[in-house]
Amino acid sequence: MDLKNEYQLLKKKEDLFKNTPKKLSLLKQKQKYYDSVLNEHQIKGGSIQNNLLQVLTSFSKTSNLKVVGFLEPHVTDNEDISVKVYRFTVQGNYNDILKLVHHFEQNTKFGEVINLHLEKQTDFRKRKKYLQAKVLLRSYG
Repeated sequence: MDLKNEYQLLKKKEDLFKNTPKKLSLLKQKQKYYDSVLNEHQIKGGSIQNNLLQVLTSFSKTSNLKVVGFLEPHVTDNEDISVKVYRFTVQGNYNDILKLVHHFEQNTKFGEVINLHLEKQTDFRKRKKYLQAKVLLRSYG
């Protein structure tokens, strides 16, 4: 009886090892697919906060925006999911700010813009007015 059980156990292990190369190639294909999806949505390795800051700075270089502030995310845990709210401030003209918000909502998958607070401010030393936008972006995960 003992030899029969051992034989069956070894037979199961043999079947597992036969399927290993097939499973490995399938996993490699999945990894390539997921990497392509992440690249498509401009999400690279590392933290979401770092990737968000990279996208924000690259967009501000191409447009006429200035990143004034980027704060640590506010993290809350709701049952199984943690919700992170990223808060950043940009300065520039109205159209460029709207293009940035549109870019985050449509071209990236960082999360959703839940608040956009526009404020016109005055620099009394330079006697110039400028527009600042405080953006809240919520991400799940």
